[in-house]
Amino acid sequence: MRIKVILGLCLFSIIILLLYPCIGTSQKNNNIFNTKTNPPYLEITDVWVDSVFSKMTPDERLGQLFMVAAYSNHGNAHVEELSHIIKEYKIGGLIFLQGNPVNQAKLTNYYQSESKIPLFIAMDAEWGPAMQLDSLTKFPYHMALGAIQDDSMLYEFGCEVARQLKLLGVHINFAPVLDINNNPLNPVISVRSFGEDKIQVARKGYAYMSGLQDNNIIAVGKHFPGHGDTDKDSHKALPVISHSWERLDTLELYPFKELIKRGIGGIMLGHLYIPALDTTQNTPSSLSRSVVSDLLKDELGFDGLTFTDAMTMDGIAKYYNPGEAETNALRAGNDIIVMPSDIQKTFKKIKEAINKGEISQNEIDRHCKKILNAKYWAGLNKYKPVDTKNIKKDINTPLSEVLNRKLIESSFTLIKNDSNIVPFDNLEKVKIAVVNINNGEPDIFTETLNLYGRQDRFSLPRNISDNRFIAIKNTLAGYDLVIISIYSQKRASYGDFDIPMNVFSFIDSLAYHTKIVLCVFANPYCLRFLQNITNIPVILMAYEDTELHRNLAAQLLYGGIAVNGKCPVTICKQIPKCAGISVAQPVRLKYSIPEELGINSEDLTAIDSIVIDAINEKAMPGCQILVAGNGTVFYYKSFGYHTYNKTVPVKNTDMYDLASVTKIVATMPALMRLYEEKKFDLNAKITKYMPELENFNKKELKIKDILTHQAQLTPWIPFWIKTVSDSSIYNTIYSKTLSEKYSIKVAENLYIIKEYKDSIYARIVESNLLKKKEYKYSDIGFYWFQKIIENITGECLEKYVSENFYKPLGMISLGYKPLERFGKSSIVPTEDDKKFRMQLLQGYVHDPGAAMLGGVAGHAGVFANANDIAKIMQMYLQNGEYGGKRYFQKKKIAGV
Repeated sequence: MRIKVILGLCLFSIIILLLYPCIGTSQKNNNIFNTKTNPPYLEITDVWVDSVFSKMTPDERLGQLFMVAAYSNHGNAHVEELSHIIKEYKIGGLIFLQGNPVNQAKLTNYYQSESKIPLFIAMDAEWGPAMQLDSLTKFPYHMALGAIQDDSMLYEFGCEVARQLKLLGVHINFAPVLDINNNPLNPVISVRSFGEDKIQVARKGYAYMSGLQDNNIIAVGKHFPGHGDTDKDSHKALPVISHSWERLDTLELYPFKELIKRGIGGIMLGHLYIPALDTTQNTPSSLSRSVVSDLLKDELGFDGLTFTDAMTMDGIAKYYNPGEAETNALRAGNDIIVMPSDIQKTFKKIKEAINKGEISQNEIDRHCKKILNAKYWAGLNKYKPVDTKNIKKDINTPLSEVLNRKLIESSFTLIKNDSNIVPFDNLEKVKIAVVNINNGEPDIFTETLNLYGRQDRFSLPRNISDNRFIAIKNTLAGYDLVIISIYSQKRASYGDFDIPMNVFSFIDSLAYHTKIVLCVFANPYCLRFLQNITNIPVILMAYEDTELHRNLAAQLLYGGIAVNGKCPVTICKQIPKCAGISVAQPVRLKYSIPEELGINSEDLTAIDSIVIDAINEKAMPGCQILVAGNGTVFYYKSFGYHTYNKTVPVKNTDMYDLASVTKIVATMPALMRLYEEKKFDLNAKITKYMPELENFNKKELKIKDILTHQAQLTPWIPFWIKTVSDSSIYNTIYSKTLSEKYSIKVAENLYIIKEYKDSIYARIVESNLLKKKEYKYSDIGFYWFQKIIENITGECLEKYVSENFYKPLGMISLGYKPLERFGKSSIVPTEDDKKFRMQLLQGYVHDPGAAMLGGVAGHAGVFANANDIAKIMQMYLQNGEYGGKRYFQKKKIAGV
């Protein structure tokens, strides 16, 4: 017998490990659990088990030891064959592989109805049922989970996977993977492992296991005694692991030993040839009595269910005829044979071995009783068919998506962040390009980036030539930041990860000319192909490529979400294990779903109904609605069309005339800035800034009264009425063409004489005051505020607010005179003006007074989409801070 290494661990050490999850594995006290707990089903003594067992024939008891492959997408012939096997051989269980959830649920019910004793249903659901089934929420791979610093999230993950499996009628999950991925070239484990640190693999595996088993799903750790350090895929060949017993005992076996202590329900044996454990040539560990019985059961004390890996894998099938390997697996001490290569020949071979005394009936009975105990614990003593109605919806709940978002966000790893480039700041100064080396079409990553700021997009096909790379490199060298993403769906760590090699060469070369922000939506080991990592200032590791990963990664770059992940593997010399820089707090709006804020999405359908009713009643042709709370946008939709003609649908990026919202997104921030700079006094009289009012009825008006709409000013003045005649608008005041005299553009092909601006201000000065001082909304004072701002700053209002607020806040759409920045198709028409301008107003301010001033005024003129309005409003809510930049000081205004 080998000497067991017994290592103690005090409570203080547990706390240290929790606080410092990347603690080194060289410490002497590595055990993370103190007490030994048996699998939960071993203590069961219910009469159901004895009653069922006593009525079974020897063949039926043998049948319980087999788990056969089932597919929900293989057609009727497969269903009939499986039904025959269930009835003929009384097998104990099925392992469901590829298919879809609805079919699997229905087939589960059918197969259970065909079986005398309820079947164990198992799945390889390492990252949830979506590993096998389409249309379900796909959770992150184990390696991404290994980057998460809060192990309680993996427990939540285990609970959610268990919930989904139970809805499908599944009782066993062949997870977690407990292999330590200490070989970067491993072709089969790689991202399926929690990482290369044995303690972390054990901790993450335990959290996942606990979530499963606390919800009555049997967790099966795999692939004993450790598949992490192989360069062959046991699906295709028999891997050889040549390490010494000492190395295996202290490293590969460590996670298995720790989870055995904590009561893991099952262990799957890998098809691995390990001479240090069994020197019999080409004998896989799954068929070795030295490994299964002597090591796993006797020495490590595992009393739970042992499962072989699939017996159809070439790592075993190449060396044995059908039935031989399965017989040897039972001789070795396995409880359940998974996916026997030929059930008929296997049954025959095993019965021959029993008749010869090579396998005893007592052994078969012990295996069978243990399986029945586990079935009782899993609830099969009170079997109920799966409720197939709405099963897809029941699995894909919004709360499941919330968890998935949390897991992905927490796994993101900022491997490099030189000069704290992330989150991006100084948006008004930084010129950003985003390079999409994919299929050339817009994707969610670029679309999400555009929610935060402006970047020029370059689309390149995956098969781009070296010459094209050289040409575009020269263009990109002119940018301050270049965001480049690497995409790959390939999990295995060999070959080129389906990423063209010239992509890596292009990145290496470009890194000498500009700052690259590299986002890796792929296996982390692909970074080994880069030769110039030192010169790449930002590397964000997302670990895999899904739409949600792309969306959240884009948010991270701009500070919409925090980042705390630590890389669970050593990628190269420059990127060691535990590399990862934290950005603890988000600094900009986040975009998520209502449930993240505890809001039921279905409750928000009332908004849709109200809007649709309004459109149907022709109260409006369309609109945008954005709702945010606690810094998170959780509802952002566009409805209807630009006009009642219903030709152009409203998009989230389309801009609307903000009308009087201009007051709070242009005039107000400008005045607040000037106030803080002590250039503007809220308690002063208007004449301090406009001495020309000294001899008029408005000389006593106070600034704060004008701002609060209680200065007795008339609500508005229709300046345009006196400029038009019944016959035509084109008179001495207006012209169809631009000239030095007619230099102010009012609308398309309509210009007003430049002197008329003075006439507008004169009419304001001469206007009467209301008799009573009370709240009365008025535009009039904001005409003056425009002049005051421009006089103090020496800049036009349009430029001042753009440079000081709109550009730094990343508000791409927000601003005056949108046609100077955007095409007409992205601007929603405001009115078909039949009285003044005699045209459809699209891109020109609706307010006549603002239009007659050239589209820029203190009371109207700004255009924007809902998203950009949300940014400035969030800045106000955050006491003048947004994007890591303070626009106003948090303080009480004296005298107001």
